[in-house]
Amino acid sequence: MVLKRGRRILAMMKSPISNKEGYAMKEDTIVALRQPGSFCDDPLTDVLRAGARELLAQAVEAEVEAHIAAHAELIDAQGRRRIVRHGHLPERDIQTGIGAVRVKAPRVRDRAQTAPGGRICFTSSILPPYLRRSRSVEELLPWLYLKGISTGDFGEALAALLGPDAPGLAASTIARLKAVWWDEYEAWQARDLSARAYVYFWADGIYFSPRMDHDKQCVLVIIAADALGNKDIIALSDGYRESAQSWRELLLDLKRRGLETGPELAVGDGALGFWKALREVYGETREQRCWVHKSANVLNQMPKSLQAKAKGHLQDIWMAETRADAEKAFDFFIDAYGAKYHKAAERLIKDRERLLSFYDFPAEHWKHIRTTNPIESTFATVRLRTAKTKGCLSRKTALAMVYKLILSAKRKWRKLDGSNQLAEIIEGVPFKDGIKLTKHAA
Repeated sequence: MVLKRGRRILAMMKSPISNKEGYAMKEDTIVALRQPGSFCDDPLTDVLRAGARELLAQAVEAEVEAHIAAHAELIDAQGRRRIVRHGHLPERDIQTGIGAVRVKAPRVRDRAQTAPGGRICFTSSILPPYLRRSRSVEELLPWLYLKGISTGDFGEALAALLGPDAPGLAASTIARLKAVWWDEYEAWQARDLSARAYVYFWADGIYFSPRMDHDKQCVLVIIAADALGNKDIIALSDGYRESAQSWRELLLDLKRRGLETGPELAVGDGALGFWKALREVYGETREQRCWVHKSANVLNQMPKSLQAKAKGHLQDIWMAETRADAEKAFDFFIDAYGAKYHKAAERLIKDRERLLSFYDFPAEHWKHIRTTNPIESTFATVRLRTAKTKGCLSRKTALAMVYKLILSAKRKWRKLDGSNQLAEIIEGVPFKDGIKLTKHAA
């Protein structure tokens, strides 16, 4: 009975329907229904994934062709070409920034596996055998961790970012990745620095939303610039931001691993215990206080109604063309606000010389060395802003995550402007108001 009724409905749908008032209608009005698993809320993402799959397949095929062509002259005992295609490996999903992309890697066979020199193997540089996620996804994991996402919540977070199907990123996978990253961090922490020389240091202590094992503990970071203008992360450890002992241990470790000579200039916040330690370990290094931190400290001692105006007067100091003009702007600020807001004036006066050190370095470098921006920009999206979350990071987890995050950021770092002048700084060539002094001027 049900079968007959179904046939009757189907016949009605297929039968031509009379056109009224000249409207043209198709005879076939059956709407094809997709399978339940084929629905997609984002057709554009589907197109991108399909395109990515095709391009990936073409790139790997080109690698295979190049590998076979490179060994085309080799033959086996029967006179056949030794290196030939051998089908494909099973399909697998690669997690990428646009979700899962299914790939099928070609397989290559060596027909003379016992030939002198051993078996010739093919390994794709684009699609290694055990690759399950792209580098962009691996860079996402430390960021999520330092934002306070717990291991158990990674699935939900990644599903929102990469799509509902994110296999291979379970809690156990995250745990294995953390172990690998910790091993990488330890190897990096023990590397030899005897062949390195640096011109600038930027130092800061970074707090994160999920607190570390001990209260007020943070990650101490030093980024440096070498004689070619390249920035590098050279120190990363846990400690207390205001503790001279924590920074002393960090700097002594750099010296132990071969960095005998300190930088020409170090940049940092005045509240750091870093400065006391720096004078003990690298006593010849000059000091530059960060103008961003100093401005915030000074303005916090003033009413909000005056802060915008006072900020402009502070900018007049560090934006001045010469030290003499900066000194005049400095005196103006003290005269204008010192009587009513003596705490603000005191905070500025105590670091007067160290705030103006940058005038003795090339003008092209000023925008790099007036602030700790290389560190601030690297950790801007994950560092603690207000209250801490309830989560707690172990020492190993925090250091491993920060290490991976900063390595990811490092690939986007620009060289310093005026990098050709860094060698002159190392040689002791003097600069005044950002301009190199000639012998006649001296």
